[in-house]
Amino acid sequence: MKIENLRIIVDERERKSGIPELLKSVGLNLEMKTLPIGDYIVAPETVVERKSIRDLMSSVFDGRLFDQCSRLKEHFQHPVVLMEGNVDEIEEITENPLIFYGAISTVVLDFKIPVIPTPSATHTAKLLVSMCSQKDTPKGPYLKKIKKSSDLERQQLSVLCSLPGIGEKFAVRMLEKFGTPLKVFTATTSELAKVEGLGDARAKKIKKMLDSKSKFQKEVNQKTLHDS
Repeated sequence: MKIENLRIIVDERERKSGIPELLKSVGLNLEMKTLPIGDYIVAPETVVERKSIRDLMSSVFDGRLFDQCSRLKEHFQHPVVLMEGNVDEIEEITENPLIFYGAISTVVLDFKIPVIPTPSATHTAKLLVSMCSQKDTPKGPYLKKIKKSSDLERQQLSVLCSLPGIGEKFAVRMLEKFGTPLKVFTATTSELAKVEGLGDARAKKIKKMLDSKSKFQKEVNQKTLHDS
């Protein structure tokens, strides 16, 4: 397949990565859009979420990664997580690399999403070109109208997947045990720990996140005092 016949839809926020310029330089057709999910759509059912090692780690700590995985799976048959950078950086970011590898294992085993490592933006661009040029790439519209899910069950799972260390498997178990997301949020640490496989450490992290006072409230209160 001629490279000038290939096309990739790129999320606007990827401009600063330098990858769109690299793709253009080899003659690929790019469409820059603000994508609701993912960073690169290389075929109608293939979406790539690119994360630097540091971004991947921060998305693990704030629970964003598993929520993104749920949405990728919901809307695309072939989602891929692309992990860009030097894996040795993990040692600088966290004292416990097992947190990182545990999250990667969840993505691969629970969500069934492949994780592909690349060392740099240049290699990322090469991988995207090769994914885009697969001979059996089906034709069809690349962009879908992706709205916030109106499916109640999916919304409930998505909310619970935003909790630290919670993937879809644990979200389902939580709903089986507690019935509603609200009851999960109001459960005690010991009640959460009784969810099969969850354990004390993860239950404590969840409660800490839910119970920690937000800095936003302080900012709002100060603003109110200042305005009055």
